[in-house]
Amino acid sequence: MSPAGAATSGSGEPATPDPPPTPARPRPFRELGDFTTVDRRTVYLASVAVLVGAVAAGVAFLLLRLIGLITNLAYYGRFSWSFVSPAGNHLGYLALAVPVVGGAIIGVMARFGSERIRGHGIPEALESILVNKSKIDPRVTVLKPISAALSIGTGGPFGAEGPIIMTGGSLGSVWGQMLHLSAAERKTLLVAGAAGGMAATFNTPVAAVLIAVELLLFEWRPRSLIPVGVASGVATIVRWELLGAGALFPLPESPASTVPIIGGALLIGLVAGVVATVLTFAVYAFEDLYRKLPVHWMWWPVLGGLVIGIGGLVDPRVLGVGYGTIDLLLVGGLGVTAVVLLLATKAVVWTASLGSGTSGGVLAPLLMMGAAVGTLVGGVLPIASPTFWALISLGAILGGTMRVPFTGVVFALELTHDLNVLFPLFVACLAAEGVTVFTLRRSILTEKIARRRVHVAREYAVDPLEVTPVKAVMHTDLVRTPADLAVGEAARLSSGARNGHAGHLLVNADGVPGGILTRREVLTYLGAGGDAGAPVRGIASTSAETVAPDYPLRTAAALLSDRDREAILVVKEDDPLRVLGYVEREDIFRARALALQDEQERGRTLTIPPLTFPAPGGRVTAAARAWKARFGGHARKDVAQDDPEDLE
Repeated sequence: MSPAGAATSGSGEPATPDPPPTPARPRPFRELGDFTTVDRRTVYLASVAVLVGAVAAGVAFLLLRLIGLITNLAYYGRFSWSFVSPAGNHLGYLALAVPVVGGAIIGVMARFGSERIRGHGIPEALESILVNKSKIDPRVTVLKPISAALSIGTGGPFGAEGPIIMTGGSLGSVWGQMLHLSAAERKTLLVAGAAGGMAATFNTPVAAVLIAVELLLFEWRPRSLIPVGVASGVATIVRWELLGAGALFPLPESPASTVPIIGGALLIGLVAGVVATVLTFAVYAFEDLYRKLPVHWMWWPVLGGLVIGIGGLVDPRVLGVGYGTIDLLLVGGLGVTAVVLLLATKAVVWTASLGSGTSGGVLAPLLMMGAAVGTLVGGVLPIASPTFWALISLGAILGGTMRVPFTGVVFALELTHDLNVLFPLFVACLAAEGVTVFTLRRSILTEKIARRRVHVAREYAVDPLEVTPVKAVMHTDLVRTPADLAVGEAARLSSGARNGHAGHLLVNADGVPGGILTRREVLTYLGAGGDAGAPVRGIASTSAETVAPDYPLRTAAALLSDRDREAILVVKEDDPLRVLGYVEREDIFRARALALQDEQERGRTLTIPPLTFPAPGGRVTAAARAWKARFGGHARKDVAQDDPEDLE
């Protein structure tokens, strides 16, 4: 290949290319919109999301029924699909063996079926999005719900929502793999299935969309938000037909917010943040402990099941999903001693078993422990009732542990339909997240995949290329150069030009601009041994596309990338023959540098102007001179004008 990508003829000499094309007129500025990805594909994905949401709701319903069947068989020896708590069993010490057997089966399924069934569910969905282009093994669609049903049905202290989210996501992913979609579109369907599963489980359609935005989508765009919202809405409607439309934990209306209540919410949030930190640390401390054991990871769920069995003997209420226990906490149905025992036992059992890598979700256990913390702290607050604080803490621990504050707020509202707690919940969730952000590098979800060497950035911001106009970084130091000028002569002009111009604007014989040749291209060509007598048009970045100065830099970046060019012309929008400058690839990094500068550089842009306090006789007072000496750089000049003697 010739230097700098120059075209060559069959003899090896630079070929004479066609004349540079006339610059194309850029699209009108008025065609730019708030969003860049709204088109017919969004409507198509939303149509597919209808089916994804409906199927996800059906899967959620079947999983809950399967959990009920296994619970009835394992703890009560009967065949029934009804959802029941293991806490009422009469097995005595035999109950110790139930979660151990369940853990053994799950270990075998993970070892010989798919290791992807291990874990919470949400981290696995995150990893599929980040690493595998939203492609999930179809086996997970079958094995994940079965393993989760076995885990929870045999007493596992988990929620069904994580496995349902993973199962719904895998359904969306499999569907997306069978259609002609991009990786971004597959991600949308994966998240749509996950949101549909969560909405169907808890009857929380808005919170399901919010958790998708805060955890899974990594964007806030109509192209993904609309299909995910459609799937969540459809799943909720199907859920109404299958499981009912009422709130999962209906509560009477709470008292209106007051200043003392907001103060109490802040305290609850801080305590919840500390508890969330301890729980996250404990989960991975147990996981590290399991890693040190001289046994294969297949047997870790067995050890976790043993801890579950012992915890169930201490307090049977820690077994299973525990929706009934959460309801008791929210209505004040447990005494202080019972709440302390429940919280301590649940925390140990849940962290030890989750750290073992078994299959189970985190939402329901966090709800239970959050309500327990709120009950205990609320018992010493002189305002409101412990049940009120149980609800506030429930949302705060969820928002703090998973670092999804808006999901924590809306989730608690949709679970209870109590709108009076909106502001206190918001304060508590922000406080809880603030504590965990300062005490932990990662959340309980992202730490899981970080241990697999996958980093997750949870910060959302508009790309600097979207908000930086082309004119902010474009070069205007151009020299009009004939297209048939020799490369060597162009190099001489570059080195001898005043201020060292950055590029050549190539013009045809009739003076029409047709391309851009950067100084870097000239030097690269000659440095690689190129012919100094060849015409510059043979190595120039010529292109028919142009960009207007007011366009976002993203447009220029897209054209440079799509056409594999070093530079692109910037022209006047209504006159494409009037060249204003050009943009190089390196200028894209300048935009990033400008954004970083806005983040890091600090300075005072507004100062207090100097004041004067004239004395009755027109002289400046001592107070005025002191003020000027401190705040006014030109104070002595002003004083001298008023009283020259003051300079002495």
